[in-house]
Amino acid sequence: MIPSLPRPAWLRVATALYVAAFLGFLFLPLIVVSVFAFNDAPYPAPPWHGFTLDWFFANDPAGRLGMFHDDELMHSIWTSCKVGVWVTLLAVLVGLVNALLLERHEFRGKKLLSILMLVPLVIPGVILGISILAFASQIAQFLNDHFHWYVRFLRPGLPLVVLGQFSYIATIATLTLRARLSRFDRTLEDAALNLGASRAATFRTILLPYLRPALVGTAMMSFLLSFADFNTTLMLVGGNPPLTVLMYGRMHEGATPVLNAVSVFLMAASALLAIALLRRGPRRASA
Repeated sequence: MIPSLPRPAWLRVATALYVAAFLGFLFLPLIVVSVFAFNDAPYPAPPWHGFTLDWFFANDPAGRLGMFHDDELMHSIWTSCKVGVWVTLLAVLVGLVNALLLERHEFRGKKLLSILMLVPLVIPGVILGISILAFASQIAQFLNDHFHWYVRFLRPGLPLVVLGQFSYIATIATLTLRARLSRFDRTLEDAALNLGASRAATFRTILLPYLRPALVGTAMMSFLLSFADFNTTLMLVGGNPPLTVLMYGRMHEGATPVLNAVSVFLMAASALLAIALLRRGPRRASA
């Protein structure tokens, strides 16, 4: 159908209903969680008992304990942030190298490497985590049996969590950066080299600024994927659980409004980060 032509009334109504249903499916759970994070009741469900901020700021270990005074909860958030930072740094660095290698060079096995790089994306996170755990444990046991070396980072814990998340997030980072790099006009580099610039200076002053939006976006995406990962993390975590694993354990004990408060806090933090980056983009463009 040509967009400029008038549409039948039934099609307009159907489109409006579909959009409303789709947006409701996306946002209604978030709205419910946000509302009951402020409900003055010991359970995250109707009826409404009044507005309160106790689930954020209360400090009564014998009664209500808000998320900001829950040491275990705040420590898990900090753990997720640390894991996310390491995964982001590794994913962006390796993704950039992979993108340059696959986009700028021809070598034997390039197509096979491109296909194998996608394998972690189609493997379920639980299987990926179990495979990494089994492989690392076998190596650690071999080193312990034959050389009497106890290699701690090969045992369940945060190093394995970082490795497990990195194994598939690096692929996403590579695809994102490679897509940006494929649209780069290489005659700009050739002109800089002909004018006497070194390859390092050309990369720093021409290619890197062009890739900066993709690098920032990839870093954000990598951090959020790491922060929200559960399946792979659950298989590899030790005694220092990130937020997703801790919330999963607490849900088994019974849902509380504190978990709603954590969800509201994370939604607000993500929204503020996105707004800050969106405001930063136009300023950089105008400069």
